[in-house]
Amino acid sequence: MPALSITSPDDPRIGDYLALTDVELRTRWEPPNGLFIAEGELVIQRALRAGYRMRSALVDEKRADQLTGLPPEAPLYTAPPPVLEAITGFHVHRGILASFHRRELPAMEEMLAGARSLAVLEGLNTHTNLGALFRSAAALGIDAVVLSPNCADPLYRRAVRVSMGEVFAIPYAKSDDWPGTLKAIRAAGFSLLAMTPGEGAVSIADLTPAQRERPALLLGAEGPGLTRTALEAADARVVIPMHNGVDSLNVATAAAIGFYEITR
Repeated sequence: MPALSITSPDDPRIGDYLALTDVELRTRWEPPNGLFIAEGELVIQRALRAGYRMRSALVDEKRADQLTGLPPEAPLYTAPPPVLEAITGFHVHRGILASFHRRELPAMEEMLAGARSLAVLEGLNTHTNLGALFRSAAALGIDAVVLSPNCADPLYRRAVRVSMGEVFAIPYAKSDDWPGTLKAIRAAGFSLLAMTPGEGAVSIADLTPAQRERPALLLGAEGPGLTRTALEAADARVVIPMHNGVDSLNVATAAAIGFYEITR
């Protein structure tokens, strides 16, 4: 399909891309309408390889002739940088954005049955941390991710970008029954391991072979950590030993260390 020139941010054809920096607006618009935005060629190609269907693409007009591998049935819109910035709310330095259709999430029961290791996230609501965590989970062999109802959206543009598209590489499901899902995880045969620097936690390096058989690493939000309810639902509490008076790590960093340890 030939490129279609956009000269005004009010053009109704590019409604998917309006105000991309407005988190509240995008949260109200994207999931209910079954779409998400991917940014950058690498991330877009990973979304396509994962089987997501492209709705359209929006690109700096100077780069339109350089693009390859985009589905011909999806409209390709071009605009000069000032118009791109007026549409999106930021300087599109990566040159290309694409709108994709979401897919139905896997059923929780089926996802648990097909996994050997899990990341279980409670209240993780920072998109950058969530994206980094998904990238580590995919790289370090975690089979699936379980999200509590108040977690951020893994397909929000910033989360997708920080993950370098690895949110497409690992299945995830969002709980609608918390903490009931924690009980379901244990009932499915996982050892639920709550990561916390609090009292009663043992070094994650000291997990038993039985705890490593089907581990589910439970992580809380940056700052408050896991709720008491989540801690009480766990089979064990684990901690990464610290030095020099440091009491905690960024949750994405702690998750990466934890993933490496439970899958090695």
